Amino acid sequence: MPRYSDEIIDEVRQTNDIVDIVSQYVRLKRSGRNYFGLCPFHNEKSPSFSVSPDKQIFHCFGCGVGGNVFTFLTKIEGISFVEAVQMLAERSKIQLPTLENSKDSIKEELKAKVYKVNEFTAKFYHENLYKPEAKPAQEYVKKRKLNNETLKSFQLGFSGKFDELYKALKKEGFQDREILESGLVNRNDNGRYIDRYRNRLMFPICDARGRVIAFGGRVLDDSKPKYINSPENIVYSKGRHLYGLNVAKKYNIRDKLLIVEGYMDVISLHQRGIHNVVAALGTAMTQQQGYLLRKNTNQIILSYDSDEAGLAAKLRALDILQNMGCDIRILQMEGAKDPDEFVIKYGNARFQGLIDKALSVVEFKVKVLKKNLNLENTSDKIKFLNEIAKIIAKVDNTMEKEVYIEKIAKDYDISKEAIYAEVNKLNYSKTTSDKTLEKARPVVIHRKVQKNDISEAVKRRENTILSILLNGDLNIFQIIKQNIKIEDFKDELNKEIAEKLYQEFEKENNNVNAILDTMSEEEQSHITEIMAEDYEITDLEKAIDDIMRSYQKEKLNDRKFEILEKLENEQLDETTKKEMESELSDIIISLAKMK
Repeated sequence: MPRYSDEIIDEVRQTNDIVDIVSQYVRLKRSGRNYFGLCPFHNEKSPSFSVSPDKQIFHCFGCGVGGNVFTFLTKIEGISFVEAVQMLAERSKIQLPTLENSKDSIKEELKAKVYKVNEFTAKFYHENLYKPEAKPAQEYVKKRKLNNETLKSFQLGFSGKFDELYKALKKEGFQDREILESGLVNRNDNGRYIDRYRNRLMFPICDARGRVIAFGGRVLDDSKPKYINSPENIVYSKGRHLYGLNVAKKYNIRDKLLIVEGYMDVISLHQRGIHNVVAALGTAMTQQQGYLLRKNTNQIILSYDSDEAGLAAKLRALDILQNMGCDIRILQMEGAKDPDEFVIKYGNARFQGLIDKALSVVEFKVKVLKKNLNLENTSDKIKFLNEIAKIIAKVDNTMEKEVYIEKIAKDYDISKEAIYAEVNKLNYSKTTSDKTLEKARPVVIHRKVQKNDISEAVKRRENTILSILLNGDLNIFQIIKQNIKIEDFKDELNKEIAEKLYQEFEKENNNVNAILDTMSEEEQSHITEIMAEDYEITDLEKAIDDIMRSYQKEKLNDRKFEILEKLENEQLDETTKKEMESELSDIIISLAKMK
């Protein structure tokens, strides 16, 4: 696959430690030489996701996925290998050369054009906002009490007539392909180009780097739909971005970041001095947005509208963020339907007070639970106790658990002992259930179908050979190559990997991490599984000698049985028979010596 040179990729890789990168998305804890956390690629309750700082790889022993820092980013961000290199290069302030002509460069060129289309459009719409024909939009922003500085910070704009944007883009020199790819213009059945947005207040949507990737357009009358958003395209995937993050990042958001529901909430709060605020794009928070939050801040405060839809959105977001190990708080708001209305009505200081008093996840869930129960009723109180126990049982920190039990017991007149008893019962039940499941769960290994049954001992031996090769020692490779041919590998996947390693090592390329980049996803996962396992090789020379001897022994045995079968089942002339019997005798003597 055409891409950046190996030297450039190596430089980018070496300046981006995999532990630093992964820990932006996954909460990791050190255990021995490696770090462990909950796998972001499948649901699990016990950490089986391993990151090795020594080998600069990751591997999940649960789902089998593995690779290096580039693999991790392509999977977690949903981007291409080239984009992962670019992202890490930007992080390390490494200047990348222009890609040579290739599929990658053609795609990157189209993306660059779409970014320029979007950038021009944002400027075009913003300038429109100050023209006489934009009076409905001007009245709307005045009604929402937005000042000129805010309009410029968020590049608010106005979309006007039938095809005025299309004509402006064509005049600027953009081609129809990149204009259509941006999603800003549609072509009707008659071949006429029509602007997607007309007579709407426009909200440019930027990625974290500040590039315009999409638009939202709000009607200025009672027509429907109220909002139209850009379709997903080559530069935009709504589930991977947060509205306003590019502006918020100009301020200190590491301590805490507030999540609200809409564009106007972000803009209104920002104007009133609350800068650490963003909004999810779409109806519900996604895992990718969760990773983006975890990457940029230590504490996440959820503030959705106070209606039923807002409550449902909070609960969905909680589930996603809790699984990532995020520190989450929930903002409670009364007297207004959303943050925009609240801050206009009551002011900045009072809203800041709500942020400071935001509830923990446990407190919020208990409050939601209580809302639907009558604690004067005995059966409801028992149900309340049982549900509380389920909530508290999920808290890992012992001290935190104790604080919650103390507070709930006091606030709701429930015996601490009763809460502890229920929590302990649930924890014991979960532990027993997990052990039972672990025993019963079949080991699923995603591997190619083998032509023949291969013993675990043979697989283990081949994995050990690959483990030794993956150290990248070319002298050891020469020894192994002389004794073990590619066709000696019986496991199809091991054979494919060995062949690629042999080819690269023959060219004296022993950069294993660079070779890993050329492997398929299945090959990468198998390699990282091998690299992550400890094969307990204390004496390398003896280990190699033992492997060679096992191969020699296996070949001699195969030949022995082949001769015996021929002697027994075939009509051989006397000369051939004597030759085979002599060879058989030599084999038996050799095998005896090997014992």
